[in-house]
Parts: sequence; C-alpha cells; structure tokens
Amino acid sequence: MAENELDGIEKNREEEKAKLNLQLSKIKSTIMVMSGKGGVGKSTVSANLALSLAREGFRVGVLDGDIHGPDIPKILGVEDMKLTADEEGKIRPVTAYGNIKVISVGYLIESRDTPVIWRGPMKHSVMRQFLKDVNWGELDFLVVDLPPGTGDEPLSIAQLIRGAEGVNAPYALIVTTPQDVALLDARKSVEFARALDLKILGIIENMSGLSCPHCGETIDLFKTGGGRKAAEDLHIPFLGAVPIDPRIVRDTDEGRPFVVSEEGLEAAKAFAGIVSDILKQI
Repeated sequence: MAENELDGIEKNREEEKAKLNLQLSKIKSTIMVMSGKGGVGKSTVSANLALSLAREGFRVGVLDGDIHGPDIPKILGVEDMKLTADEEGKIRPVTAYGNIKVISVGYLIESRDTPVIWRGPMKHSVMRQFLKDVNWGELDFLVVDLPPGTGDEPLSIAQLIRGAEGVNAPYALIVTTPQDVALLDARKSVEFARALDLKILGIIENMSGLSCPHCGETIDLFKTGGGRKAAEDLHIPFLGAVPIDPRIVRDTDEGRPFVVSEEGLEAAKAFAGIVSDILKQI
C-alpha cells in the first residue's frame, strides 16, 4: 500500500475519533444497564430509569444496545417510528414521552420478525455509529440497555467511552432476579465492570416477590434477598428490590412504563427510591 494511502487512512481514523470525542463530550453521564442472564427485566428497568430521570428534569437519551432483541421501542411506545437525518447528515433519534431521545437497531431492520445475524465486528461498528453519528445533542444521561452477558455489545460500549479523551467513565447498573442462577451470572457482570474500570452503581433485585391481589400476602416466586446478599458479598450498593405486579406486564406490552402508568404500585414506589439512590451517587 502506498504511503499516501496509509496517511489517508490514518487521517480518516483521527477524524472519526475526533467526531466520537465531540459527541461523547456532550453526554455528562452514561449508565450501562447490564444483566448476567436474560429474562430479568433489564429493558423494563432501562426504560423506567430513563423516564424517571426525564421527569426529574434531566435531558435523557436511551441507546438500545440489545441488537438481537431490541425491545426499548416497544416498551417506550415508539415502536412504529422511523429514523430521519438532520441537515448535517446525522441520524435524528426518535423522541419518546416528549423529550426522551431513543435509538435502536429495531428501527433499522425490515420487519419486527427479521432476525439480526451479525458477528462481533459488525456489532462494534453499529455501537460506534450509535454513539458517533446520532444527533444526541446535550444530554445529562445516556441510558444504554445492553443484552445479557459480557459479550460484544457491553464491551464495545465500555471501550468506546473509556477510550474517549476527557469523557467520564460509564456507570454500570446490574439487574438480577433473586434465584441462584441469576445471581451467579450477575456476579460475572460485576466482575466485568470492575475489569473495565467502570463505576458500579449497584444491584437491583427485580421480580422480588408478588403481592397476592386477593389476600395481600407476599408470594416469593423466585425467593427474595438474593440481590442484597450478592451486593454485600461483592461490596457494592444494593439499590433496592422491585416486586412483580401483573399490571407492569400489561402496561409494558402497551408501551406504558409503570413509573407513569401505575404510580401507586409498590413497584413504582420502590423504583423511585432506587432512582433517588442513583442520583445521590452521580
């Protein structure tokens, strides 16, 4: 390869890096919502966290980093929206609930049933594009909903932000359910965050007991207390336990996060306490 071609490639890399740094410099705090395994309600936590922060007056964006299962558009009620470009050629994020900016692979695929069959390098490229080429504007918080595990997507997001000059390291928020198999995997997420020098906000124990609609007694479907015990063992904050409620399932399917649709629920009250603790840390 000719020397001038190499110089051109290097110049392009530097320009792309500068663009990424500029974009990330406008985002005060990034919260990576992680889980060790699927099915623990991570996307529900991400959506309700974003909406809770927005209701506190913060400027919030949500990056749906779950490439193979992009659920954020449905949960936030913006599933049928389309992406457009602005005057500078940047991607305009979709707006949910008036002021929450949202980007997702779900807006890029042909239909809701189309699977995304990508290898690691393609995933990294898309994560980079979502950070660099989306017109996020000035944000107080970027909430990143990640797939379960410690694979390509969380690694890409963490490395891209950690590698940017003058940008705060991301925060990690771990979601689990009380049973042992979920807690085992949640511990791996904590160690992943530590290995990448992320700031760990703590653990949320989701689906922590069900209040019987008939007698009011609590039914421990998946046990309770495991999240608190794991947090104590790993020396990280335990942010709180969010109980199961069938109304949350209904409202989530209809694109209505429970922090606005069911404010009187015990789950909503518990989540308000969790958000308060997160804001105290940040």
